[in-house]
Amino acid sequence: MTIKLLAIGKTDNKELQSLINEYTKRLGFYIKFSLEIIPDIKNVKNLSEAQQKQKEGELIISKLNATDILILLDESGKQLDSVGFSAYLQKHMNSGIKQLVFVIGGPYGFSQDVYNKSNGKISLSKMTFSHQMVRLFIIEQLYRGFTILKNEPYHHR
Repeated sequence: MTIKLLAIGKTDNKELQSLINEYTKRLGFYIKFSLEIIPDIKNVKNLSEAQQKQKEGELIISKLNATDILILLDESGKQLDSVGFSAYLQKHMNSGIKQLVFVIGGPYGFSQDVYNKSNGKISLSKMTFSHQMVRLFIIEQLYRGFTILKNEPYHHR
């Protein structure tokens, strides 16, 4: 299985990008992982919230393969602790899927088309975080999940 993280817009904070790079490198010891950035939509000032979500949704869907399992990082998604998330990852690995895709939406969330295509939703917290920080948080949690599965000392219970 491979894991892909799709995100809208680039990370402009160098410190945050450095941490994202560090955890991406660490995660690579456990599983094939890629982070794919979908460029920001141009001229969003001329678009309604719904139009922006629709355009971003089309870009997200265009990045998917027919067999991908699509998981949205969404505030209304299921909340898991780190051990529960590691079990969630293990369940997907055991199911024989080729690619698990997590998606961080744009500032207004996801279009209905993306919701319809998704196979599930996960929430990292009831709090709201910047989209740039969510990238770091999900990559760190993926790394943490694999260290839990391997019984390595990174996560303290």
